[in-house]
Amino acid sequence: MGNHHGRYSTGHHNNNGPKTSSSAPPPYIYPPSDHHHQSAQIPTKSKMALSLPYAHCDSTLRALAAQAEGFGRFAVGGLHGPLYHVTTLADDGPGSLRYGCRLKEPLWIIFDVAGTIKLSSYLNVSSHKTIDGRGQRIKLTGKGLRLKECEHVIICNLEFEGGRGHDVDGIQIKPNSKHIWIDRCSLKDYDDGLIDISRESTDITISRCHFSQHDKTILIGADPSHTGDRCMRVTIHHCFFNGTRQRHPRVRFAKVHLYNNYTRDWGIYAVCASVESQIYSQCNIYEAGQKKVAFKYLTEKAGDRADAGSGCIKSEGDLFITETQHGLLTKTASESNSFHPSEYYPTWTVEAPSDSLKHFLQHCTGWQAIARPADQPAVA
Repeated sequence: MGNHHGRYSTGHHNNNGPKTSSSAPPPYIYPPSDHHHQSAQIPTKSKMALSLPYAHCDSTLRALAAQAEGFGRFAVGGLHGPLYHVTTLADDGPGSLRYGCRLKEPLWIIFDVAGTIKLSSYLNVSSHKTIDGRGQRIKLTGKGLRLKECEHVIICNLEFEGGRGHDVDGIQIKPNSKHIWIDRCSLKDYDDGLIDISRESTDITISRCHFSQHDKTILIGADPSHTGDRCMRVTIHHCFFNGTRQRHPRVRFAKVHLYNNYTRDWGIYAVCASVESQIYSQCNIYEAGQKKVAFKYLTEKAGDRADAGSGCIKSEGDLFITETQHGLLTKTASESNSFHPSEYYPTWTVEAPSDSLKHFLQHCTGWQAIARPADQPAVA
């Protein structure tokens, strides 16, 4: 505590990958099938009890690595590097978060202090970093994190609040970043977006996050002229969108899998499909306030196309409550040809929408007061 120099710990990880405990709930397994002709099987209460992801991920410090569900499942963060201890809440300098994120080698970043870090500019995160807030309460304010041309980044158990300035997002992912996992973070009140993903950034999972007090929540694909964004793939699951106004998410070009999220009391819409986007919405809970329509379509012209078009949304097992209208378009050929997640990953943990799931998402998403797990020594 008082030491203003970052500390490194070596040797306390297993280079063979994270261990998992036998107590982890089994993911729901989708059998191989032609997804164009056979729908995914939705679990029901009669088939299985409430099943949640990541039960084993707090067993040891590095058990998070490569354990994300969905498109970000290969993200290892700083698995193969030493520990870096944040020992000061200063914006920069030895022992600061910015100093550790700037270093080029793999690092597992943990905090020996608690409190607010006021960022005077975007904090650039380099490749192979885990920013692990377990064991402390760390809030980032002023600006946000920028993941630029990086890969294998895990961001876990942090708070983001009060970002100010033009184009200031909580977490900005662009350009050409991949293998990213954002887990168990609380985000609110930024001048632009809470999470923005664009410019060919892909293979990203956002899970167990809590979004509140905000307008433009998650943007995936920033402009219809960015046709290279057709490569983008994002999974968003077990998140709570708590009264945020719009963009849960708004999507251009990308393939996006949404499952077991709870979105309530939006101000414009819940989910928006724009140019060439493919959104698979599965077993989510949509609870309208004054604005009743959950899904919206916006027409734009891709930079290399002659005609304008919107995207497609496939809804399966979603729950629409409090007079919510889904807003789905009549099924079209483009929808029947949209992607199915099982084309890209074989398993994920999905629960039929229920009051129990809703309660969990209200109370167990975002930053959590959990102890930092021990760093398991490598096995000789």
